Amino acid sequence: MNDDWADDMAEQNADRRPPSRRIADTLREKIESGEFAAGDRLPSERELAATYQTARNTAREALSILQTEGLAMAQHGKGVFVRDRKPLMRLGSDRYSKRVRDESGLSPFRIEVMKQGRVPGTECRSVTQVAPPADVAERLDLDPARDTVVRRENWYFADGEPVQVGVTYIPVAVARDSPLATEKTLGRGSIYARFEELGRAVTRSREEISSRMPTPEEASGLLMPPGVPVLVVLHTSFDQNLKAFEVTRFVMRADLTGLDYLMPVED
Repeated sequence: MNDDWADDMAEQNADRRPPSRRIADTLREKIESGEFAAGDRLPSERELAATYQTARNTAREALSILQTEGLAMAQHGKGVFVRDRKPLMRLGSDRYSKRVRDESGLSPFRIEVMKQGRVPGTECRSVTQVAPPADVAERLDLDPARDTVVRRENWYFADGEPVQVGVTYIPVAVARDSPLATEKTLGRGSIYARFEELGRAVTRSREEISSRMPTPEEASGLLMPPGVPVLVVLHTSFDQNLKAFEVTRFVMRADLTGLDYLMPVED
């Protein structure tokens, strides 16, 4: 018996990983080493089956594992490709800068996406009036049983791909009959310029960050592969009198998003 063949068989017998997992692990190593770069097409099911002497179903499972991990994505009729793993960074320290907003006339999201060399897109899908959720009411000092807020639902895109959804809640007493309460498109400077017109300049913000698995609606709308969680950023804006005047709940794809905050250390 050939000693090399015997060693290979012994190694395989000692490896208790399912064949699909062994193939996925090998492909992952090649992605991480750069042998397969972002945008490269991975070997097809047929090619993997032939290379690893296994069934096509096993090869399909291996590719599915990589997609679940967010390392690869399938394009119908073309194959499975390595994802660009560079995350879209949320630049929390300067995204609400009035100077930058005045100079560009753009919203914070558009500013930070363009800074990162990508093409931003936004879509306001609804403007309604509702009772505030309990956590929102607490931060806005409202009574959820009696008070009403304007609810604005916005979807955000980078290079045409959905990356997050943000639902903004504004007390009706703040929004009144302004475009914040009536219009989907808010014009130059977007939402914070409209707040400033109402005498509410954002001077401080609080962001509470958590993670969870997406709801079915979020997973569908954000085109999320199975097994990928979302980051949830609950943002509260405070005016020049340190009064909270809006809360936005951002739900972001964790495989496409990063958070970058530069904060002063208080005495």
